[in-house]
Amino acid sequence: MSIASVTSSTGVNGATTSSKAGQGWGAMGAEDFVKLLTTQLQNQDPTEPVDNTQMLAQLAQFSSLSNLNDMKDSLGTITGQSETLSAIATKLDTLNSTVAQLLASQPTSTSTNA
Repeated sequence: MSIASVTSSTGVNGATTSSKAGQGWGAMGAEDFVKLLTTQLQNQDPTEPVDNTQMLAQLAQFSSLSNLNDMKDSLGTITGQSETLSAIATKLDTLNSTVAQLLASQPTSTSTNA
């Protein structure tokens, strides 16, 4: 059983709820996947139930997608930290240059003990 698109679903008391159709996978989360899965199970033909291998494949695909999204978030965090470290390094280089210039401009004094 395949689901081409979801536009709306009917709730318990006949109330219609809108879904996130058309927003792509980026807008869907685990809760949306579970809703789709339970709706699919509730509306399946009892004489031709969903194949277990298809269901496991869907679960594995969602798990993979979830892990990839987590990795993307982690890489985004690492990138942000890298940019912060780069900015700190630039400021430290500027500070080192300023200190070196100040030290070079100070007169040197030599003391002799006689």
